Amino acid sequence: MDEGFEQGSILVLGSGTSVGVPMVGCRCKVCTSADSRDRRLRPSVILRFGGKRILIDTSPDFRYQALHFGIERLDAILYTHSHADHILGLDDVRPFNFLQREEIPIYCSAETLDTIQRTFQYVFDGKPSESSRPRLRTHIFEDEPICAAGTTFHPIRVAHGQGTAHGFRFGDCAYLTDHSAIPPESLEKLTDLDVLFLDALRNNPHPTHSTVEESLRTVEKLKPRRAFFTHISHDLLHAAVEARLPTNVHMAYDGLEIPIGKANA
Repeated sequence: MDEGFEQGSILVLGSGTSVGVPMVGCRCKVCTSADSRDRRLRPSVILRFGGKRILIDTSPDFRYQALHFGIERLDAILYTHSHADHILGLDDVRPFNFLQREEIPIYCSAETLDTIQRTFQYVFDGKPSESSRPRLRTHIFEDEPICAAGTTFHPIRVAHGQGTAHGFRFGDCAYLTDHSAIPPESLEKLTDLDVLFLDALRNNPHPTHSTVEESLRTVEKLKPRRAFFTHISHDLLHAAVEARLPTNVHMAYDGLEIPIGKANA
């Protein structure tokens, strides 16, 4: 499955859960931590391959993320699923339309597109408008590989509680955020990885997310060269958890940039 790709990177724009960290009104030790790695925006990453920029999810923090991390181009957007913390920044795609003077392709499941179209009805209803709106070109995927901005992605179906979300494999890397279980047929698509991102919400069980221990068991099963945990709640202090992880497993944090590709094999 590993088609390979030239040298690039994965930049973590947000490593937090749906309410972010610090959480509004909370004074716990994580929310008041002086460690910048404990400040977590809503979950998203951007892939950099040469001049191409491929975004996975438009979180409610996307405008700030784009400004903070100097994102000045978008060549494609992939969506894992339709929950608010993964789609609500879609309107902030408009400046990229202005700059690039073109539509931006988005890739998602039919279920996710249905929710996006209902949530952002004004983008898709075709009615005349005096205001600008995102200009998008929609693509629906199921299980087949997709090509976005010249890179091949394999959708990886995962359980998100009673619902379904998707991760993505690209070359020898895979990004899986919200998941409570990875079915056997999806695990088979995650072998021989250099980089693997996994959901690790907290230590205690949760009906729709993986825990730190559950994700460690997944790492042990799949044996990637490097693993990173994301979608982290305010239950986990970065330094404390990082200190007890195996040497090839790390807590992700906002601003972490991971080199990937042939030059890092």
